[in-house]
Amino acid sequence: MLKEKIKQLAAAYKQESIDIRHHIHANPELSYQEFETSLFIQEQLKKMGIPFKVLATTGVVGLIEGKNPGKKAIALRADMDALPIQEENELPYKSQREGIMHACGHDVHTTCLLGAAKILNELKEEWEGTVKLIFQPGEEKNPGGASLMIKEGVLENPAPEKIFALHVHPGLEIGKLSFRGGMIMASADEIYITIKAKGGHAASPHLTADPILIASHLIISLQQIISRNNNPFNPSVLSITSFQGGNTTNVIPSEVKLKGSFRAMNEEWRFAAHELIKKQTNELVKLMGAEADILIDVGYPFVLNNEELNASTRLLGEAYRGIENVETTELRMGAEDFAYYSHQIPGCFFRLGAGNKAKGISSGVHTPTFNIDENAIEIGVGMMAWIAVQ
Repeated sequence: MLKEKIKQLAAAYKQESIDIRHHIHANPELSYQEFETSLFIQEQLKKMGIPFKVLATTGVVGLIEGKNPGKKAIALRADMDALPIQEENELPYKSQREGIMHACGHDVHTTCLLGAAKILNELKEEWEGTVKLIFQPGEEKNPGGASLMIKEGVLENPAPEKIFALHVHPGLEIGKLSFRGGMIMASADEIYITIKAKGGHAASPHLTADPILIASHLIISLQQIISRNNNPFNPSVLSITSFQGGNTTNVIPSEVKLKGSFRAMNEEWRFAAHELIKKQTNELVKLMGAEADILIDVGYPFVLNNEELNASTRLLGEAYRGIENVETTELRMGAEDFAYYSHQIPGCFFRLGAGNKAKGISSGVHTPTFNIDENAIEIGVGMMAWIAVQ
């Protein structure tokens, strides 16, 4: 059976895959700067004899043709950028780059896709159609590498009918997979606010407009947009994550900068909220004697899993791992630029269990102690190959 062959090959290439992950993890690169990672992926594809092209500067797109390659095409996607986080894990393959870490598992995603590519290429006389391998940059930063890849034609020549991606999840125990149809992750927009006012001596606040005080009122006021304008059954989050202003104890500054993130799962509310945020900011700041500049950088849309495709892929997961190892993914307010693909063609974005509480592997993504149980790699490699051949 093809499934058993895939499992055997995934097991046979397990250590090779882990070694690849270690190399990528030790040499992380930030969004849109994945030059060495891109060259490494290209070298791996060359070794396998898989043709590829480069898109969006560092993106790599490989093509594997099975029997009757023109019959159908699907795409498998992995992201490859890291985060500006200082790694705190003490590992032989710890990040060698100060302040940069694969804290979201993109090193694992890339590894799984390279491993799946090797299996699919080896078995290409036993499946039909074409598999497009998408290694994309910049998932962690607007405008999202997926949007750039799409603009440069990644969903053309050949045009895949469907697209699949996995994401490691330390909150899901090793050996398990999870799926969910419909809307599964939120849209994400970035907020930048600058408040300008008359500063002055800290001992004479009455002669200033005090942008620190104004910014404090604004932060509290903005939360009312969520609590009093949004339907409580409609998930939405507004978080101010950066407050920058002043640099000494006896001077009230003349400028304060705020940064934040707005998440939503309803497109109508999403853009209505943008206008409310702008109005609240401008009017409150003006009322308190200052001026405001506000920019809302519109980011990724919500991630949409095609219901039918998700259901069929879940069945493949049950066949590959057993029904007892397949769960339902929880709704998350996190964002993913896989959304751009899933709004163009049917997509399935699923979770790969990578946590192991017994081994103390449970730190969340985007933390300096994030890691995975590396037995997940064999499962991810095999599952991606299994999806493709089916």
